[in-house]
Amino acid sequence: MLRKMGEAVARVARKVNETVESGSDTLELRLEGNYLYRLPNEVSSLQHLQAIDLSRNQFQDFPEQLTNLPKLETINLEENEIVDVPVEKLAAMPALRVINLRLNPLSAEVQCDQLPQVLALPFPTMLDCMNYGANSYPSLSCFCHSIKKSN
Repeated sequence: MLRKMGEAVARVARKVNETVESGSDTLELRLEGNYLYRLPNEVSSLQHLQAIDLSRNQFQDFPEQLTNLPKLETINLEENEIVDVPVEKLAAMPALRVINLRLNPLSAEVQCDQLPQVLALPFPTMLDCMNYGANSYPSLSCFCHSIKKSN
């Protein structure tokens, strides 16, 4: 297991470094299934990033450096261990359109009280936070599943 984690970290570091060093305007970064529990600081320099896939990792905390990426439209954090999200920061993201928090043990407070703030944004937003985990509240999760707000 430790070897797999080391290999995954090396792959992620290589991918992020290549992206940053190339100076390209990378639009999408796919880091799914890499045993990540935090993002490298270099991700903050990807100012043109539009989509990031961090699904099937081991994040317990929402990677808040994502909230500083002005062109980020899509965040996929499906199947991690996230309980809380920085709702105010998400609501302030100018380009955010889609956030997938499916299969995370989101707290009831986040699901029912805080996430609706994201839906109050002045543009169409897709929020997916359906949970089936042991700590989920199916009736609350259904409220958030595939909610789409129109102008």
